Amino acid sequence: MEQNTAKMPIRCKAAVSKMAGQPLEMEEVEVAPPRAHEVRIRILCTSLCHTDVTFWRMKDLPAMYPSILGHEATGVVESVGDGMVEVAVGDTVVPVFSAQCGDCADCLSDRSNICSRLPIRPGGMPRDGRSRFSFASTGEPIYHFISVSSFSEYTVVDVAHVVKIEPGGIPHEMACLLSCCVSTGVGAAWKVAAVEPGSSVAVFGLGAVGLAGAGCGAKRIIGIDLNPEKREIGKRLGITDVIDPNGTDGRTVSEVIKEMTGGGADYCFECIGSTPVMAEAFKSSRMGWGKTIVLGVSNDVGPISIPSHDILRGRSVVGSLFGGLKPKTDIPVLAQMYLDKELELEEFVTHEMGFNEINTALELLTQGKCLRCIIWMNGAREK
Repeated sequence: MEQNTAKMPIRCKAAVSKMAGQPLEMEEVEVAPPRAHEVRIRILCTSLCHTDVTFWRMKDLPAMYPSILGHEATGVVESVGDGMVEVAVGDTVVPVFSAQCGDCADCLSDRSNICSRLPIRPGGMPRDGRSRFSFASTGEPIYHFISVSSFSEYTVVDVAHVVKIEPGGIPHEMACLLSCCVSTGVGAAWKVAAVEPGSSVAVFGLGAVGLAGAGCGAKRIIGIDLNPEKREIGKRLGITDVIDPNGTDGRTVSEVIKEMTGGGADYCFECIGSTPVMAEAFKSSRMGWGKTIVLGVSNDVGPISIPSHDILRGRSVVGSLFGGLKPKTDIPVLAQMYLDKELELEEFVTHEMGFNEINTALELLTQGKCLRCIIWMNGAREK
């Protein structure tokens, strides 16, 4: 690793989103050196998440153009800003969209994982709101994406968004999955719902987040998805029953679930990002104690329609960002669970390809033909 780049800009390739819904364009960009509390990371591998797709499709705020998307990744610290003690050059790290400063009231509380000191600032770094990316040819700034921007060979990330991975441990492509999808699903079942053995669970949407929650240890886990391939994968990961929403003989999904469970599921997880599905998940929960956890990222600002009398009768709904996990505290726990063979990760990686093929990966995800596609930066793929 060349140390003489530490205080200098670096030029590299990045897949830039310039217009809503249009293919990402490979550009030469300039990545500024890290400032205080920041690290510059050489990305080894990244993957695409449905949150990337949601923002890629948006025409208006909070989407911003041009921008560098991507927030699931593993990388190596290339340089650090002044006063950095938490990580060092050469450390393997996972950048995470969710911050953990360790000092604010929320970070110090077991009741929240939403850092109140460093909220996400659309388009820029969390402390000063400015970008560290620009087009090499013109100097025009390029916006950041939820504090990570991993669709670039190099990125700059605040240290509050960085988790160190111990050397010789979890493989890079598996660590990548812990930066969003798997952690979100596992955390929602573990931290937010606290699913008990013997309970019943309904998972709406069997993408990577929904499938990650399938190993929650419940007695009955019902998976709901239109895609037959995902329903089959779900069975391998712990789903005990599956429902095709188009194959219910005219009944609603909630009616089918109530019949299957004798009144409704104890826990319902909405992993799609659809407000009508959120309402249907709520209807599928058991009267008296049923709990619905909303995980899906929606571009619909409309309200969820929930009858007030159902709330009075003991049902509840709660949102969950990053599965309620604190990144620096909980990602190492999940990494160790993988090493101890207590957490399945390989099943989630359905495709692997090079950085120049990122638009192919985007098509596969939007067409529902993959769970996670690992994008390897040039020369970074592990043998």
